Amino acid sequence: MTVLEAPPLDHSPRVASADVEAFAVPTGREEEWRFAPTDELVRFMTHDPEAGTLTALSVGHVSVVDMADAPATKWLPTDRPSAVARAGARSAVIVRIADDEIVDEPIVVELRGTAAMNYGYVDVTIGRHARATVVIVHDASVDVSGSIVTHVGEGANLTMLSIIDGPPDAVHLWQWHARIGRDATFVGSVVTIGGRIVRILPSVSYDAPGGSADLLGAFLADAGQYLEHRIFIDHDQPHCSSNVIYKGALSGAGSHTVWIGDVLVRRGATGIDTYEMNRNLLLDDGPRADSVPNLELETGDIVSAGHASATGKFDDEQLFYLQARGIPERIARQLVVRGFFADILARIPSVEWRHLVLGRIGQRLGMDLDVPDDGASEVAS
Repeated sequence: MTVLEAPPLDHSPRVASADVEAFAVPTGREEEWRFAPTDELVRFMTHDPEAGTLTALSVGHVSVVDMADAPATKWLPTDRPSAVARAGARSAVIVRIADDEIVDEPIVVELRGTAAMNYGYVDVTIGRHARATVVIVHDASVDVSGSIVTHVGEGANLTMLSIIDGPPDAVHLWQWHARIGRDATFVGSVVTIGGRIVRILPSVSYDAPGGSADLLGAFLADAGQYLEHRIFIDHDQPHCSSNVIYKGALSGAGSHTVWIGDVLVRRGATGIDTYEMNRNLLLDDGPRADSVPNLELETGDIVSAGHASATGKFDDEQLFYLQARGIPERIARQLVVRGFFADILARIPSVEWRHLVLGRIGQRLGMDLDVPDDGASEVAS
């Protein structure tokens, strides 16, 4: 008797290729581009011979090499701008943490553009049983299209923080893929504050069972800004976990944020534990927040799977509660906003960088978020 096994189903197949022509020029009618202002992104769809390339200060674990000498990777771009950027990048920023190495201080990678428009490629690899924190500070004064490829070795523990903060006029298009090894732990945090148009596509896949990935995001949109975060978790190995939490605060006429959370659990990926959540806080009547969580299960043999999304206005009842206990309105507003981002920022292992991010968020809101980091952030959530 012959037993035929049905092939796996992928209801949302993705094209992955280094060939630019494998991707059509988006019109805005495609599902993955339907929110984006594609008419403002035309110049990223074809190679610009005048474009510069991203570089960084070579120190410690960081080096800059010619693109031809960049380490080989299985990852391939999944949209046209990233394919163009990969083909056009002339150098690669490399971060290497050796096997069994424990790096106590954050490894800071300050990216710098060499022209008004730049292509970028960043490769971060941490060896087996190593532990480190990597902070990537983007150059928000220039336009960039690029990709970050992350490899987390067996049993390793990597925390990454990506910060885009600067004037509200630059355009940043990034793909960020993380490949998680057996029993490895990855925490990828995205803080998006600056930029006119920012589109970040974090994705995760697994090399072997036991991998764990947490994707965290804090974003703040002001008048005229468009910020899109489009996540894809591909559970293709059994007994792995993923947790996605993104929170955004919006203010000002014309501000628009988009959060798309796609989680695919393939047929052989049994014993999966996955959850994704997006929360958006509207600080006034001008903004628009789109939030679309998607969960696709090809097997029912899982530990748990869920998603949640909510968008709401600033809660005046929380202000009243705090003011009724003698807290001035200015401080009360600080505490509410601080509490909203508390569970995201608390995952940043460096106290210095945690305070820096919180301070920049406060500056954008016209607030001085200088209350002590002593649990006050627990007041509101």
